[in-house]
Amino acid sequence: MNPSVNKTAASATLHCLTGCAIGEVIGMVISAGYNVSNAGSVVLSVILAFIFGYSLSIRPLLKHGLTLRKAMRLALAADTASIATMELADNGFILLVPGAISAGLNTVLFWTSLFISLVVAFAVAFPVNRWLIGRGKGHAVVHEYH
Repeated sequence: MNPSVNKTAASATLHCLTGCAIGEVIGMVISAGYNVSNAGSVVLSVILAFIFGYSLSIRPLLKHGLTLRKAMRLALAADTASIATMELADNGFILLVPGAISAGLNTVLFWTSLFISLVVAFAVAFPVNRWLIGRGKGHAVVHEYH
């Protein structure tokens, strides 16, 4: 595979991971603070991961003068597969680690499992992004604006 595709895929995956991580952490902190159910915690975290993931893509597009509608379309096309893959991977990991979904904010288990889940999410999403970018899809549709 072309080294520039790998570099672009790594950059796209890291960019996506940033938005996902922000949403995941905020969702889990809110859920833990308000004693939200495990299912509610996952739903809130996923929703926030998509919101922050898309927001981080939309912002530079707007700075390049695109309309909000066009920026939203491009962000959806660029990031949906990556964010969905990451969310499946990191939430799946959290659910597989005994006690992680219920761990409190003040526990090593909470922060360690969250960190490892994000590493897993990156590892799973990277080949997806590489495959999409290699075909001119995914993050490749917004690459010229970054």
